[in-house]
Amino acid sequence: MAKIGPRWRVQFRRKREGKTDYRQRLKLLRSGKPRFVVRASLKHITAMVVQAQTTGDLTIAAAHSKELRKLGWKGYTSNTPSAYLVGLLCGYRAIGAGVKECVLDLGTHVPTPQSKVFAALKGALDSGLQIPHNEKILPSEKRIAGEHIASYAKMLKEDDGKAYALRFSNYLKSGLMPEDLPMHFNEVKQAIVSRYGVKHA
Repeated sequence: MAKIGPRWRVQFRRKREGKTDYRQRLKLLRSGKPRFVVRASLKHITAMVVQAQTTGDLTIAAAHSKELRKLGWKGYTSNTPSAYLVGLLCGYRAIGAGVKECVLDLGTHVPTPQSKVFAALKGALDSGLQIPHNEKILPSEKRIAGEHIASYAKMLKEDDGKAYALRFSNYLKSGLMPEDLPMHFNEVKQAIVSRYGVKHA
């Protein structure tokens, strides 16, 4: 009787590295719709609208938080307000490319309500993209505008000026008082809407 060799199958590299959940990816691909892909790092937010093809994924539209600098953004590029702006920008570009519906692709990110990735989702929704979601997971308008950051900055400034200057040094270097973040956010949002939204309305 012939011996049966080992049955261990080596997993795909990206699964071994914890970068791709292939079961989740298969479910998303079966929808037949483009994927709204959101990825967040310590310094930046990236949003893309991707269509799966037999030859590989095709990126239809994309936005990166670095681009916000060109639109006048002086705040941090990996917080909730910047995530919303990236989602809004990517959404307008996707609509301009003819995309109307997407499914959300968070990759291996653990879905936490009101987190940065859902702020990007809110931005895409406000651009006009249709993406299935639960309203409970979206951040509030105040959080999206950065009012929680502004409130913390005011409190810290009153309690400890040195800690305030250290904690918000990047804001201050760029010429933005963190207490004014909500107003600054609305200015940049309007700049994106004026530049990308009107032509696709």
